[in-house]
Amino acid sequence: MTRDAAPAEDRQRIDKWLWHARVVKTRTAAQDLVRSGHVRLNRARIDTAAHPIRIGDVLTVTLARQVLVLKVLGFADRRGPASAARLLYEDLAPPTPPGQT
Repeated sequence: MTRDAAPAEDRQRIDKWLWHARVVKTRTAAQDLVRSGHVRLNRARIDTAAHPIRIGDVLTVTLARQVLVLKVLGFADRRGPASAARLLYEDLAPPTPPGQT
């Protein structure tokens, strides 16, 4: 089975996932982040906001002041509270040393 042949419930657009996971405040901001090359999917840079992601994928997101490394654990149908969004990913970034926040 190829990546594009997976059932729709097994994947989600990357811009939609970034918004549901509360990485960004708006879906437009998620699209801009992806298009500007600040998002990598399993180490490969992507530039299409509609690119599908699957459970188990690892995203590297470069924000203004930090780099996030997130493993996709699930998808959401809507944007919920932060506590629900936190269940969508596992943070794989190394801990920040004290005094470097």
